[in-house]
Amino acid sequence: MTTPEDQTLSRGALVGLVVGSMVGAGIFALPAAFGRSTGVVGALVAWTIAGTGMLMLAFVFQTLSQRRPDLDSGIYAYAKAGFGNYLGFAAAVGYWIGACLADTACLILIKATLGQFIPAFGDGSTAAAIVSASVLLWGVHILVLRGIKGAAALNSIATVAKMVPIVIFIVVAIFGFKADIFALNFWGSEEPTVSSVASQVRGTMLATVFVFVGIEGASVYSRYAKNREDVGIATVLGFLGVLCLLVLVTILSYGVLLRPDLAALPTPAMAGVMASIVGPWGLVFISIGLLISILGNYLSWSLLAAEVLFSAANAKVMPAFLARENANKVPVASLWLSNIVIQLFLLVTWFAEYAFTLALKMTSSMTLIPYLLVAAYGLKLAWTGETYQADARARTADGVRGAIATVYAIGMLYAGGLKFVLLAAVLYAPGTILYFIARREQKERLFTTHELMVFAVLIVAAIAALIALGSGAITV
Repeated sequence: MTTPEDQTLSRGALVGLVVGSMVGAGIFALPAAFGRSTGVVGALVAWTIAGTGMLMLAFVFQTLSQRRPDLDSGIYAYAKAGFGNYLGFAAAVGYWIGACLADTACLILIKATLGQFIPAFGDGSTAAAIVSASVLLWGVHILVLRGIKGAAALNSIATVAKMVPIVIFIVVAIFGFKADIFALNFWGSEEPTVSSVASQVRGTMLATVFVFVGIEGASVYSRYAKNREDVGIATVLGFLGVLCLLVLVTILSYGVLLRPDLAALPTPAMAGVMASIVGPWGLVFISIGLLISILGNYLSWSLLAAEVLFSAANAKVMPAFLARENANKVPVASLWLSNIVIQLFLLVTWFAEYAFTLALKMTSSMTLIPYLLVAAYGLKLAWTGETYQADARARTADGVRGAIATVYAIGMLYAGGLKFVLLAAVLYAPGTILYFIARREQKERLFTTHELMVFAVLIVAAIAALIALGSGAITV
């Protein structure tokens, strides 16, 4: 039997969880995602906004881990501490569903990549792709049941392995960089204006959210950390390292192919850029790197999804059965429910026209709301002065960081568009059933007045989304 001491995670393992969660499908799709929307200037503006906003969020996670060390699994616990049971539950269920969607995106992209060599897999949503993805889903399920630390160790190995092709791509792109092509891609439009650049930037923002999702990996697993201080350090270190990779992959690609060619690249776009420099073997090389990367990314999200449900159940805002563990201290009931939901999402991809893009954008929308609640709690803590005593300087700095992170999260929801907010409501609404069960178990009042208002808005948004889907105003 595994002891609790055997399951503790070092700072390196926590950094691995952050990097492993963040570096996955998104980075390999960046050249085409940015090429379709913007040029060099717009890309630099987008990364500046996104990098600043997410860095402030990383600092919020770091600050909260130090000032509220009593709160484990931060993505849920911080929202509950700041805004009550229902919004705490909303953060947990939103993040959990987002994690399930991220895993679904990983599975689709694995099969889409293989589809370049095995036609039966197509774009990742064919019958053969869905069946094989399901086999992989339940194979990983069995692996995770054997223990969190073993799965985290495998994730750390995968994290190191997937860095190799990305770093090699960056080196090759530097040598293949052409200044004249870069100059033609500079503004992204024939007549550069402030409004045209702003429009280009908005078109890329939801994609930047997806590649940053996972920044909270160390915070979610804070209960396993050997040293509590490692949680905040791992979050910031992991974020800064990944940000450098994201910017380099995006900007260097503009010096290899013209924007229309970047936009037309099939998934994984990074493979197309590599092949244009070194020939066909570049496609195979990046495709192998992509598979390693996504498998590690998938494993990270499997761990995170189960952990969030488990911690929320221990806090008595999710049903008690989700707090069950096996002999290896794995949250077994939460893992089963998470993988059943992922299986359902896989089946839905059969009907989606652009399954990977939909999963990518829905992941961003679902996780932005928990991010917003965490940022707002960091701002609230600084505003009220709780835990700061006479530390006025730190309180001011943390307040500024919390405010920037909060505005950033709101701005990203706006940039993503109303469509994805409404679709997120469709998933949040049925998820509230778990809250009903938990409150009944605790014999507690279902909603406060303010919580009832939030729930009413959620139901109205979900109904509006379903009507729009039925009329064809919103398509998937």
